[in-house]
Amino acid sequence: MGKSILLLLLPVCLYAQSGDTALKTKAIGDIQSRYDDYKKIALQIWDYAEVGYKEARSSALLQRTLTDNGFAVKAGVAGIPTAFVASYGSGSPVIGILAEFDALPGLAQQAVPEKSGIEGKNAGHGCGHHLFGTASVAAGIELRKLIAEKKISGTVRVYGCPAEEGGSGKVYMVRAGLFDDVDVVIHWHPGADNAVTLTSALANKSAKFRFTGLAAHAAAAPDKGRSALDGVEAMDYMVNMMREHIPQETRIHYVITNGGKAPNVVPDFAEVYYYVRHPKKEEVVRIFDWVVKAAQGAAMGTQTSVDYEVIGGTHDLLLNSTLAEDMQQNLLRVGGVAYTPAETEFGRKIQASFTYTVPSVASAGVVQPLKAEQDAGGGSTDVGDVSYAVPTVGLRAATWVPGTPAHSWQATACGGTDIGIKGMMVAAKTMALTAVDLFSDAGLVTRAKEEFKKAKGDYQYKALLGDRKPALNYRD
Repeated sequence: MGKSILLLLLPVCLYAQSGDTALKTKAIGDIQSRYDDYKKIALQIWDYAEVGYKEARSSALLQRTLTDNGFAVKAGVAGIPTAFVASYGSGSPVIGILAEFDALPGLAQQAVPEKSGIEGKNAGHGCGHHLFGTASVAAGIELRKLIAEKKISGTVRVYGCPAEEGGSGKVYMVRAGLFDDVDVVIHWHPGADNAVTLTSALANKSAKFRFTGLAAHAAAAPDKGRSALDGVEAMDYMVNMMREHIPQETRIHYVITNGGKAPNVVPDFAEVYYYVRHPKKEEVVRIFDWVVKAAQGAAMGTQTSVDYEVIGGTHDLLLNSTLAEDMQQNLLRVGGVAYTPAETEFGRKIQASFTYTVPSVASAGVVQPLKAEQDAGGGSTDVGDVSYAVPTVGLRAATWVPGTPAHSWQATACGGTDIGIKGMMVAAKTMALTAVDLFSDAGLVTRAKEEFKKAKGDYQYKALLGDRKPALNYRD
């Protein structure tokens, strides 16, 4: 049965933005004038393609760029070698901008409109985080310039956030108190259209379940062995039967990361990696605990043993319409992405690889109306934990050809071209202009905080991943 989705068209914000028109025009021009510089940075990170908590070169490049532009950078924060906080200015308001830079395993792809891997590489930027980090740094640099010129006053911070893809990097940063004195946080994400985010995300809890058995010759002495792989498969079977009896909004997915080494050896070790998602964090915890019981039952039934390690856990996304309405006006001012004839041809070739109906290539130039969607979307993000610590607002920009799904070779390919770079610049400009409003209008910050306080209610934040240390080797 399909899900019923209610779309509410929000009224366009009618209040006059406090940010000076000339100042915003200048900011847009300043960022655009450094197109080639930011393109070079983004494509270098695209080429590095480092997975979660392994992003040493990517993080160092962004840190160096910020340092060269006057920021004071503190590296290795929250017990994570590749996490950093870059600051400039003093006093209030304190405006934070999130920057990501991790790649995904298995998505190495050349910047061409047909599937074509890169020899010797495995990972690729199929979620566009090379663009994410670079745009955020670009916005931060422009705001630093405006503060230095005394056009605005306050503090800008760029947060280098590793391992968003399953590693929950921001959760540890929230837990370490790095956002405690921040007034508003701004973020964005690569996408296939241009829109301000007013849809939540799925809360998520993940773990690796490790079964231990007894090795034996699978033909000569099978009775003397106990298969750890049997334990994994029994667990998977029971979890799949659970699907009939859990809320339909739930998402459970898994991959067997170790199933043994040879068919004629009874595996004495096997591992399966699980994600459990639901719009409500409380339901995630309840369903995850049920998955744990399935693992324990599978171990009993196969005479193996099992333990598990929680790898990640993220909250849903707490939305803020006050901030979203302001960002929408700035996105409309910046506009969407215009393709050259060659880029249009590239886009059509990309779209030809899809098996479903896609929007027009020209829709990359459109800014979507601001809509509140009563649906948690299909993905999860550790930005959710940030949104429970401080008022937060974000957008998508068309860095991929319209119709392109995230985590695909097509997304990786687009991210290595000017199609991706142009969308990245849309995001950088929109974030900078929104921050200008926040620096210029204390009332906007106050209204955002009031909405945040009401939406959060009496909930006391608690990380879903518990008190574990950062899972620095979760990609191993």
